[in-house]
Amino acid sequence: MYAILDIETTGGKYNEEGITEIAIYKFDGHEVVDQFISLVNPERDIQPFVVNLTGINSKMLRNAPKFYEVAKRIVEITEGCVVVAHNAQFDNRILTTEFKRLGFEFDRETLCTVELAKTLIPDLPSYSLGKLVRSLGIPVTDRHRASGDALATVKLFKLLLSKDVEKTIIQTFLRKEPKLQLEPKLIDIIAKMPSITGVYYIHNKEGRIIYIGKSKNIKRRINQHFTGRDRKSKKIQLQVATVTFEATGSELIALLKESHEIKQNKPIFNRALRKTLFSHALYSSTDSNGYTNLTIDVADGRKKSITTFSNRQSAKDFLNRAVETYSLCLKLSGLEKTLSSCFKYELKECEGACINEENTALYNKRVQEFIDKYSYKNQDMVIIDKGREIDERSAILIENGVFKGYGFYELNHQLNNIDILKSIITPMENNRHTQHIIQSYLRKNKRLKILKFEPNTKE
Repeated sequence: MYAILDIETTGGKYNEEGITEIAIYKFDGHEVVDQFISLVNPERDIQPFVVNLTGINSKMLRNAPKFYEVAKRIVEITEGCVVVAHNAQFDNRILTTEFKRLGFEFDRETLCTVELAKTLIPDLPSYSLGKLVRSLGIPVTDRHRASGDALATVKLFKLLLSKDVEKTIIQTFLRKEPKLQLEPKLIDIIAKMPSITGVYYIHNKEGRIIYIGKSKNIKRRINQHFTGRDRKSKKIQLQVATVTFEATGSELIALLKESHEIKQNKPIFNRALRKTLFSHALYSSTDSNGYTNLTIDVADGRKKSITTFSNRQSAKDFLNRAVETYSLCLKLSGLEKTLSSCFKYELKECEGACINEENTALYNKRVQEFIDKYSYKNQDMVIIDKGREIDERSAILIENGVFKGYGFYELNHQLNNIDILKSIITPMENNRHTQHIIQSYLRKNKRLKILKFEPNTKE
């Protein structure tokens, strides 16, 4: 659990500042579950430049509660939480100083979103909160007021959690929380799981990830792990201390994250990924008459394929549908399969009279339309899918046929501005596995929205 906060002060000499406003959002890693926002009477003058910056003046604070009146609420909402702030050293110093004046020691673990952002989003020109959220396309209101800045920090931290593919933040937090190292009852863990699409992480008592999985219903899948009687399930049940999860909304992102993070974290109970997730591929070639032929063959990494398939039968079923839709011709096991609807062979019935440049070009055009639909080679596009919340969408970025990563957005300008889109993208490796996952998903989900960029939009 995290307590994400922002504090506005009077300004002045070091350790003599007073709090004028405080906002705390209790965040469980997915959503805000509690909040506390209040003006505070600092019982001292406010520096003029601070008044100009925040708009908070002494008149506004005349009837506001003094710090000792809100101290109990601050302790309660931050209890058991890691305190998160933008420039956490400053906010933590102000809080501990105020509590010392009351004779109380305020001691919380802290995380700084400035330092996290520098690690997870390197090489940005500025890491000040205003410039950082603006560069990432994160909406912010009431800038330089505690509630506005704290809420912007919540959104920033949520983005940083999604970019932390090695789960350093979560694992560090778990190691620092002794209560999470105790062996919990499996039924209690299941009760805390949501019925959402995402990736889940099963941890042992040291906080180490021992299994990573994805599911369209995390609660149901965890229940299967904990009720399973196979050897692996029993081992997981003995070693599990807690389960964390990351909502994705999109099943495609869950598939990609699962594949990527298993490679990154190498959990002991995840079977080593097979050398390939697919066995067969679709290839194109040109015959002696100039026609583009489509051939199903065993996948060969040395050859460029149009798309890949988990098995031979799924490839055959897919191409049989394609033949009917596009009037194409295909080869299976080196033998041409002719159909009455195959445009190419209708031409051959003309005893060569119809086999001319015009008809060859027409047929090849149909083949190319088919290839363009099911292969994103050399394409610049964004695949739009479901988000984690109703008002959110996910984006899969592909540049020049190369998968770059995924991100989430709420505002259209984050999608339409390629520079902002790139800044919110969590990078992922482009490899044969990710290509197969994306291509398979596109074949199964034909109603996905795909936004294509013209090359000149990225200059």
